[in-house]
Amino acid sequence: MRVLVTGGAGFIGSHVAALAEESGYEVAVLDDFSTGSRANLRPGARVYDVDLRDREATTSAVRDFAPDLVSHQAAQVSVARSRREPLLDAQVNVVGGLHLLEACGAAGVRVERLVFASTAAIYGDLLEGERAHEGSRVEPLSPYGVTKLAFEQLLAFWEKQRGLTSRVLRYSNVYGPRQAPRGESGVVAEFFAAARGGRALTVFGRRRAGDGGCERDYVYVGDVARANLLALRGELPHAVTNVATGRATSTRALAERIAALVGTGAPVRDAPPRAGDAERSLLDPSRVESVLGALTPLEAGLLETARWYREH
Repeated sequence: MRVLVTGGAGFIGSHVAALAEESGYEVAVLDDFSTGSRANLRPGARVYDVDLRDREATTSAVRDFAPDLVSHQAAQVSVARSRREPLLDAQVNVVGGLHLLEACGAAGVRVERLVFASTAAIYGDLLEGERAHEGSRVEPLSPYGVTKLAFEQLLAFWEKQRGLTSRVLRYSNVYGPRQAPRGESGVVAEFFAAARGGRALTVFGRRRAGDGGCERDYVYVGDVARANLLALRGELPHAVTNVATGRATSTRALAERIAALVGTGAPVRDAPPRAGDAERSLLDPSRVESVLGALTPLEAGLLETARWYREH
């Protein structure tokens, strides 16, 4: 079977593409390389250099490859940029996504299933002790979260009206090899880059309580790729699944651990809260754990990530 991975040259998409290929699928990557890198792709990979905002080019690429399955990872993922340029978020994450949906129903194309990479950002801020499950209220704090939620709703409409089967994966903060120090959950990569350069690791504060900075649920990219593969195979029973560990880590604890792993003596410094940042983000992992089992512990994932950075 053929799998098309949008954003397949990016951090998460390249892991999804590699795992799908290792599992016997014929894989093609669609990417505009605005943030993705050809270095993330295997030599000889089938690539469509296409911006999803280009309707004709998107349809042409999908028709040419004629995928059976689509993994939609492409997105504008920077929360900060979404606040500065909300129109860009809508153009990429909503309009670009609609172009892909239309292409999946074009003449000569028979897509069986589309898997969409959504985000914990749709839940917004959580109370102390709260974990967001798939049926929790959704209160995004940024245009990024709003556009991801909007596309989830478009997918649900598309399935009812057009018959395209879909699965939504809501990622918590993904980290691991190949991550660039930018984007919604790029703090792990940012901290590794700062520590390796001997620069301060900046911890943004919280407005409510606690001096360890914001709390996040960090999930290893290898687990995210495995969840995507199961979703592509139709082995996730629910329409929406959180991909997370269910364990909260403060930004300060993360910074101190990465600084210790790198060992350059880089300091950790405090900074005021940032607009648009959820102070606490923690997801209920029950659904994903029921099919994947226990996910990679943060310590093991950080060790693997540190090893990758040393080699690259």
